[in-house]
Amino acid sequence: MTDTIISLETVNPIEFFGVNNGKLDILKKKFPLLKILSRGTQLKLSGAPEQIEHAREKIDLIVQYLQRNGHLSEGYFEQILGGDDAEVVDNFVDRNPNDILVFGPNGKTVRARTQNQKKMVHAADRNDIVFAIGPAGTGKTYTAVALAVRALKNKLVKKIILTRPAVEAGESLGFLPGDLKEKIDPYLRPLYDALDDMIPADKLGYYMSTRTIEIAPLAYMRGRTLDNAFIILDDAQNTNDLQLKMFLTRIVANAKAIITGDPTQIDLPRNMRSGLEKSTRILKGIEGIAHIELNEEDVVRHKLVKAIIKAYEKDKEKEESDHGHSHHR
Repeated sequence: MTDTIISLETVNPIEFFGVNNGKLDILKKKFPLLKILSRGTQLKLSGAPEQIEHAREKIDLIVQYLQRNGHLSEGYFEQILGGDDAEVVDNFVDRNPNDILVFGPNGKTVRARTQNQKKMVHAADRNDIVFAIGPAGTGKTYTAVALAVRALKNKLVKKIILTRPAVEAGESLGFLPGDLKEKIDPYLRPLYDALDDMIPADKLGYYMSTRTIEIAPLAYMRGRTLDNAFIILDDAQNTNDLQLKMFLTRIVANAKAIITGDPTQIDLPRNMRSGLEKSTRILKGIEGIAHIELNEEDVVRHKLVKAIIKAYEKDKEKEESDHGHSHHR
């Protein structure tokens, strides 16, 4: 049996221990073999050395997180404690605070997590127009939205405009009866979801009602003033030549734009060519325009997906070994 004392001087003890020691109770449950006592800004751990070591690593992570964010919900506290796989931990405590783009609601940190996402951030800091091209799930839209939210929070822009070409509905939507928002919601959903992760709901509602943040199909972008805006054109592979040219030429001097696209998923009518291929080809080498390519390595899979894949693999192995043992059907 060993005793260890951990000092929590650098963080707010109430944030660490929780209201009525709620978080301390979670910590005790997580390490049932340890005796854990709190005294002021200190924690005393008694028990087997390897248990103490394990608890200590987790407590260090929580302290690092609190030093950076000042606040940690019970849910997140529990997740950090439970996160044995490196990715969970990495999600909460990143090695480099400069990678963080946005502090979202309930202590979520949004940041570039792969090499190419980091390149995208780097490119956006140095260029007014960035093309981010790659397959689904590579985080290109999510990273773009995070960059826009960061620019808005840092007052580098006055508004964010998120737009996608309305292919499914046909560009000639016209103002059909029914609320426009209802009609475009389904395919603008990924943009809303990303914003939801980054801005508290009440604030997002305010931003949208004041048009500080606008989400609209590309067809409705004509005649909009784009100055002091951060504009994201998502799914640009579904624009034709004319639309993309119109979009690019209307980006004014003090606006920033990120154009995302996945050339493998073109939903245009057969006789219509995607404008993305041409624009990425002819605009290479122009100063102020950057091209970032993302690939399979940037697909940051949800840890549940990983767990599900693992479970299936395990079951398959079991079946194969069972099959090996018995030749009876």
